[in-house]
Amino acid sequence: MTRRPLLKVCGINDAAFAARAAALGVDYLGFIFEPSSPRAVTPGWARATRAALPRSVTVVGVFVHQTVGEIRSVVDDVGLDVVQLHRAATDDEIRALQKAGVRVWTLDDGIRQDGGVADGIVVDGRDGARSGGTGRLADWPRAHQLAARDVFTILAGGLGAENLAAAAETGAAVLDANSALETAPGVKSIRRLEALMR
Repeated sequence: MTRRPLLKVCGINDAAFAARAAALGVDYLGFIFEPSSPRAVTPGWARATRAALPRSVTVVGVFVHQTVGEIRSVVDDVGLDVVQLHRAATDDEIRALQKAGVRVWTLDDGIRQDGGVADGIVVDGRDGARSGGTGRLADWPRAHQLAARDVFTILAGGLGAENLAAAAETGAAVLDANSALETAPGVKSIRRLEALMR
């Protein structure tokens, strides 16, 4: 029997939505620090929002182009629990971030057959050069393959109320919803979140 996966809601940039997600029992709240994203937040906003949330909520910071030093600065400023590197990352980068006391998830390269030194592997939908927030389904068989090898797998890409139960059958440890919860890029809907949680 497939265990119930944890739920991550990513791309949160509204404090009221973050509070509602926490109240509904979402396991991970994702804040994106990539400036080019329509869902980008600043460390100041993230710090204030984090401070208002229950400590039981796990906060994930999503980074793409920042250096390890820049990421560590945000980790310390905001109080992040997990760093998600939404790009290929070296083992040295991952270890350097883990030394800051956070778990590190990296984007799947489609080649590695295990988690390596990372604490989790993100399998996400791609749209050309873009990966993340595209609304496109990811490679579900790939997620199943990693999960079957006991890799802590995070499945993202086009996940919403209509396909969450099917996505759980991949065995991924975490299901990551983002664009399916929006009425426009970067505009999350509490109504859609509540439907997802049901």
